[in-house]
Amino acid sequence: MCLINTIYLRKIQNVEDKLEKIVASRMRLKARFEEKIKNSPSIADEKPMGQGDLNRHGMPIIPVGQTLTEKWPVLDLGYHPKIELKNWRLKIDGEVENPVLLTWEDFMNLPQTEDTSDFHCVTTWSKLNMPWKGVSLMDLAALVQPKDSATHIMCYGYDTYTTNVSIEEALKPDVLLAHTVYDEPLALEHGGPVRMITPQLYAWKGSKWIKRIEFLDKNKRGFWEERGYSNTAYPWRNDRYS
Repeated sequence: MCLINTIYLRKIQNVEDKLEKIVASRMRLKARFEEKIKNSPSIADEKPMGQGDLNRHGMPIIPVGQTLTEKWPVLDLGYHPKIELKNWRLKIDGEVENPVLLTWEDFMNLPQTEDTSDFHCVTTWSKLNMPWKGVSLMDLAALVQPKDSATHIMCYGYDTYTTNVSIEEALKPDVLLAHTVYDEPLALEHGGPVRMITPQLYAWKGSKWIKRIEFLDKNKRGFWEERGYSNTAYPWRNDRYS
């Protein structure tokens, strides 16, 4: 019994030490990218295109060309990979100091963030006020510590999907790797067990069934970007295609 208690206490201490390191690293990342984030188009655009009251980050609540919906349409590459939690892994590597391979338990032991945000699909529909829970990409970045050379990330899904995001967009506080929505585990057809969400960009920038985040030292096009979609995907600039 004493041995079991000792192992348990060591495990708890290791988790607490890791959380303290994440918090310290998070503060350094915020200071490093604060100016770029503050000046990004989905926050600082002086002439955003859209209508309605201002949203949480100061843009019109309905971006140009979008229509509100209560439904949540399912769009993907036509393949829904079913991953059991015991087999799920998230690899974070590339231009980082501490690459990691996280199990489900590792992932759930990281700081958990709850946030409500809007979801804008490039196919012209928007769904508002979606309550999410997951791990912020900022905290994942704090865990691996991006090198000064890192400028973008590439996200990879279990369905072979890829998409690129600039690091200043990826580190915004509403970018999550979400496992829960409306207080329910994320459904398979919507990218469960975990998908990335990018509320200030079109939603194709958030990979469903995410399995890897690669930090890059230059921009690289993903699946839809190679097929004519925008590299940047700003909804309030109608930035759908390259």
